[in-house]
Amino acid sequence: MIVDAHRHYWDPSRLDYAWLAHAPAALRRAFLPDDLPGNADACILVQAAPDEAETRFLFELARDMPGVIGVVGWVDLERPDVEARLDPLIADGGGLLRGIRPMVQDIPDTDWLASSSLDQAFDLITERGLVFDALVDNRHLRALHQRLGKHPGLRTVIDHAAKPDIAANGFTEWSGAIARLARMPDVYCKLSGLLTLTDPSADPLALDPYVAHLFETFGAERLVWGSDWPVLTTHATYGAWKTCARELVHRHAPGAADAVFGGNALALYSPARPLPAHDASRTPA
Repeated sequence: MIVDAHRHYWDPSRLDYAWLAHAPAALRRAFLPDDLPGNADACILVQAAPDEAETRFLFELARDMPGVIGVVGWVDLERPDVEARLDPLIADGGGLLRGIRPMVQDIPDTDWLASSSLDQAFDLITERGLVFDALVDNRHLRALHQRLGKHPGLRTVIDHAAKPDIAANGFTEWSGAIARLARMPDVYCKLSGLLTLTDPSADPLALDPYVAHLFETFGAERLVWGSDWPVLTTHATYGAWKTCARELVHRHAPGAADAVFGGNALALYSPARPLPAHDASRTPA
């Protein structure tokens, strides 16, 4: 059973995705379930706009897709009425809402995560049993460490390994900060989004030292595979990234594929929806 723990669908004709204005032209269109040939056995849908309406849009898609076992949504964590916003979102999801993701990478204040104005919201995320998906890069890791120190027991997953600057050989700056976060027992990390941090012509082996460091620091039991589709399509097909990731897992953690490609995501997100029946004949391109 494969679980894709990081997939997006979006439709700019229905909702505002401001970041697409600065994205590659190939991404500035709708990407919906019919656009992904084949499928993983199960997936988690992840928000792509800072809008509660987009989270409800993902709920709408998920209700027609038995393979979707959870949604990571968005709510404005700075609002004084955040509890009154979050609880109806949980109810509207009917068990689908498994996490919350503020779009930290797009917030100009790199210390935003450490702000005391967010304390109530993160307490609520912890109390409601939701996961905090941390969309961050190296600029935010100090503030992320401060935030997590305030909320013992908050299940957190760092999206795309905090986006190390692979194209510019940014290993040294990234590796120490990510190792510090890995020492927190409730922090997971997504093995996702890495190919798009390289030059499109780069050899996938450029990922090797970064992936090796992730296995050394988080261990195979806290790494979670995701496709980051359709952002992935600027550099590779779904199937090509899955094959590349399998080779990396086999190299650095032989025997851990079942955990990284499924078991860890289930442990992290604790989906309420039953897993779909496995169909080995469905292989994404």
